[in-house]
Amino acid sequence: MEPIAARTARGAALAFWEALVAGDGCALLGCLAEPGSGLGANSVFDTSDSDEWRQYRSSARQLRLWSLTYEQELTTPLHITASRGYLDCLRHLLLRGAEVDLAPGGQTALHAACAAAAADCVRLLLSFGADPAAVSDGGFQPLHLCRSPGSSECARLLLSHGAPVNVASEEEGDTPLHVAARLGLPELVGLLLQHGADLEATNGEGETPLIAACSPAHSARAAEAHFDVCRQLVEAGARVNAADRDRQRPLHQASKNANARVVALLLARGANVNIMSYSGNTALHNALQVAAYRLEHQPELTVRHLLNHGAVRVWPGALLKVLRHCCASPRTVETLLNCYARVPVTEAWQQAVPEELVRQHPGFFRSLFALGQGPRSLQHLARCALRSCLEGRLLQALPHLRLPPALEQFVLLRFEDLLY
Repeated sequence: MEPIAARTARGAALAFWEALVAGDGCALLGCLAEPGSGLGANSVFDTSDSDEWRQYRSSARQLRLWSLTYEQELTTPLHITASRGYLDCLRHLLLRGAEVDLAPGGQTALHAACAAAAADCVRLLLSFGADPAAVSDGGFQPLHLCRSPGSSECARLLLSHGAPVNVASEEEGDTPLHVAARLGLPELVGLLLQHGADLEATNGEGETPLIAACSPAHSARAAEAHFDVCRQLVEAGARVNAADRDRQRPLHQASKNANARVVALLLARGANVNIMSYSGNTALHNALQVAAYRLEHQPELTVRHLLNHGAVRVWPGALLKVLRHCCASPRTVETLLNCYARVPVTEAWQQAVPEELVRQHPGFFRSLFALGQGPRSLQHLARCALRSCLEGRLLQALPHLRLPPALEQFVLLRFEDLLY
């Protein structure tokens, strides 16, 4: 490794830095050709002096400045250009002798290019002999850093050059499939599966890729991508009842995220709806606990799927507590309460719902509070009796009853936005 080229942001070193940051190939070549500058393709920048480098580092947040110690932050021309996708500048440096696997800051330029999803840079680095299995100071190989929707081509290039598909990161124990599944990257997941990724590999938390795919909180917009990932994993044979170290299963995690399509997929594939985690929670408990915070995900859909697949209902004495937690999602409350022939509504129930919510949903909450004034309707009681009779096999038996479609949907807890 060449000596550190710059600890101060001035002179030829600063001009070199600015040429690299801007991707200015002409200025870059001019800096390298300047006699007596001491600059080269393998120069190392030490940017740890915050007074010197503050304005230059703050304008270059994507430079991948990795800490070697608490005092040093080291990077090279190759890292800067690879992390920004500056293909021509990268080629200039490589043709002028840049060491392709130089990693003064803990990661190679190939790591930087993969993290930036710069596929052309990845291709060029590999053609110059970059190690596709290089391990960073953080214990990651380049394939672990393919973490964006645009990084599938980077992963394909790595795999075609011999990158191991099932390598685990050193600290978390994640395989590339764990990473892609957790981030909801269906194209990358499909690619890894085609190359033999292990469906049942477990990381340091005992998570399989399917558990990882179900675990992270995600927006409603991202729910479709996570569903596609889970569908691919399940269709490839992933175990839907696998458990992590806390006995959390895919269904527990999907319910916690109120991803109704994933919940339905897992249940259709035989996920155990009533098994508990170490904390004593079932999937239904998880869904109810987050209903008020996952409104954009329509948590009532998740709750309905679970109940129609035989989830054990909440103890009636705890329904007031559930109301306090879930009243922001009236349809979740409706779905749950429509599984009971009798609901112990008291004045405390009215006090549990904020007045603002009552004003937003007056019809529903009036019908809820009225349940304490008499028995529920005969139609509802018949529904409860039928659901009780078919408990655990409702979805299998119901088609054989040949009920009219509207009545069948009523039995399956169709949303009506009121209770009777």
